[in-house]
Amino acid sequence: MASVTALPSGAHPEHRGLPFWMDRVLRELDRMHGSPDADTVHDLRVAIRRCRSVAAVIEEVDPHPAWHEMRKVARKLFHKLGALRDIQVMEEWVRHLTAESDSLRAVLLANFVSEVQGLREDALEAADRFDARAWKRLSGVLRQRMRFVPAGSLAAECLALERYQEAKELHANALRSEKPKPWHAVRIGLKRFRYTVESLLPEHHAAWSENLKRVQDLLGGVHDLDVLTGMAKEASSGMPQSREQLLQTIEHERHERIEKYRQLTLGKTGLWNQWRHALPHGERLESAAMARLHATARAADAHFRRTSTTARIALALHQKLGRLKAGPAFVDPSVTRLLRAAAFLHAVTPMDSAKGPHKSARKYLAGLPIPPGWSGEEWELLAGIVRYHRGAEPRSGRGPFAQLSERHQKDLRALAGILRLARALRKSGVNTTVGLRVVRTNDAIILRVRGLTDSAQSAVRLAAGKHLLESYLEMPLLIKPDQVQQKLFTLPSPELGVPPLSAASD
Repeated sequence: MASVTALPSGAHPEHRGLPFWMDRVLRELDRMHGSPDADTVHDLRVAIRRCRSVAAVIEEVDPHPAWHEMRKVARKLFHKLGALRDIQVMEEWVRHLTAESDSLRAVLLANFVSEVQGLREDALEAADRFDARAWKRLSGVLRQRMRFVPAGSLAAECLALERYQEAKELHANALRSEKPKPWHAVRIGLKRFRYTVESLLPEHHAAWSENLKRVQDLLGGVHDLDVLTGMAKEASSGMPQSREQLLQTIEHERHERIEKYRQLTLGKTGLWNQWRHALPHGERLESAAMARLHATARAADAHFRRTSTTARIALALHQKLGRLKAGPAFVDPSVTRLLRAAAFLHAVTPMDSAKGPHKSARKYLAGLPIPPGWSGEEWELLAGIVRYHRGAEPRSGRGPFAQLSERHQKDLRALAGILRLARALRKSGVNTTVGLRVVRTNDAIILRVRGLTDSAQSAVRLAAGKHLLESYLEMPLLIKPDQVQQKLFTLPSPELGVPPLSAASD
């Protein structure tokens, strides 16, 4: 990864993360009660917006309901402040762009005066009703939840890259049009990117903050002027000369800001390319995406340690079968990546899920943004592997599985089969991959496992757990304890009268 611009010697970036802004909301709220002037309204709204922006990002990793609750607690106050702030900003623009003798200026300012008092009362009422006690409680909860995406971590870089990609696409759309809507959209996208970098990548923000603020101010000005254009047209009845003069001034100011934005952002040395160069790419992108998925696994899995044991066993089995060249799914690097992700994600589930855990996990994953470097097809296959790691085995003629290509159906069977077997091994007493050996004979593949519980219950569980993988291997898979003094035993296969279990409960 290319490094960000170096800070001066001895300098340390101020990390204004979520705890800072949640505390700032309460401080600005006290100021609002005492003096609801333009600066106070602006500062309180900015603090709330930053909290809500961070929540929107972290919710993509952590399904804890406190993120949504925090946004809900602040929603009404945020919108009331926004309505008041919009009028205050429009008043500043009118005073800046028109002469004191302009008749349209007088009309617009009079309209603002008539509106602002009611909007200020609405904002103060919303501030009085703001649930500061709930906000403090949520602050304590969310400070702890932020540990899943530490500032400066690979997972944080991945989330910032996702916001970058969203904003860059909106930037490309805006450049193809002069209409207000796409320019407003890129303004919002850039704002989300800026606040994500500020909260999650403090060193990047220290290097980029000046330029991020500069381009955001330019786009903010474009949006303000677009809003003012609509107001001027509505209020200018009977004043065509004043209206045309103001509209021409607005158009000149708008064009000037768009041109400055273009100069700063276009070309190889433009800001968008500078920012992208310092975010993950190549091998680091792969690692960052996996770190993001790992963060989701830790945040959304109530039994992550248990899941980690299953994951280690599954990855070891895949590696051993790869050395035997037991099938294409064990040697293809892209398929290996799928297993690495599925192994840690197979037990994730939202807290309010009412379906079976494997079905809930698939639905939850399908609703997440696709990580950078992953295709929609790969993500769908990953969700399918998680869906079939337990429960009824996939059938060629039913559900999303039937829509997969023949190759992907085979890959899913192989990887879901490995997860089923790894889970069955863990539940049968295996908690380490030490001593795990896989050998092939003419008639079967033999798996020797250390720590395996020799019992009828384990035999039945493992017979069911290995069935899907056996169907992929197209040969028997014999599982035996790796203990020299213990009598070796071979698990019965479904063909010998023990049917595969449709599900096994933990």
